[in-house]
Amino acid sequence: MQRFKCKIAYDGSQFSGYQVQPGKRTVQLEVERALAKIHKGNPVKIFASGRTDAGVHARGQVIHFDSPLAIPEDRWVTALNSLLPKDIAVESTEKAAEGFHARFDACGKEYRYFIYRGKIRSPFERHYSYHYPHPLDIRAMREAAEHLLGTHDFSSFCASRTDVEDKVREIRKVHVEEAGEMLELHFTGSGFLYNMVRILTGTLLEAGAGTRDPGSFPEVISGRDRSLAGKTAPAEGLYLWKVFY
Repeated sequence: MQRFKCKIAYDGSQFSGYQVQPGKRTVQLEVERALAKIHKGNPVKIFASGRTDAGVHARGQVIHFDSPLAIPEDRWVTALNSLLPKDIAVESTEKAAEGFHARFDACGKEYRYFIYRGKIRSPFERHYSYHYPHPLDIRAMREAAEHLLGTHDFSSFCASRTDVEDKVREIRKVHVEEAGEMLELHFTGSGFLYNMVRILTGTLLEAGAGTRDPGSFPEVISGRDRSLAGKTAPAEGLYLWKVFY
């Protein structure tokens, strides 16, 4: 039995998230369905670096699975992509150590959030970025972002409907980048809580809009109360960009 590590990308627009759910189309369901076909109907379970919600995309999701088949690494890419729907693609496959785990061996992740700032909404961007046509003070957003760096209890930036008790995480980088009409927020850290990046984004947008003082972010963090942070930004602008091992 050989363990394989795969990097996959997917357009989350038409998925009810990553994880298998009864009666719903998910990324895990589609990948496991393709693997079952390769294994002549035998089920093969996959394990991912983490879940993504409905509408959230991935450029660098990592999964692993075990297989008894003697298929070369590069052939797995061709075989899986020939069976997967067009909104999922396997970008690379490599042999992994027997004890490798896509989730538990990850030491960090990068997420990116895309905000389309054109005055008129774009029908081509509606599934891939958040349309925000209002003025933003980018300097204020960058000032606010500096307060997020380091190791903190991020309870204020976690959705209330979670059973995770330890909410301490390290944010290593927050980068606010302007690219024409698109604004990109890059978040790199040890790990992220449920809806954390979307709540961070919503709160940074308030700083940019002038409705929240950038200097108040330390108080929001220390308050450890979800009601102190901003709204949760929509799912369509969020991408799991890279997983670090």
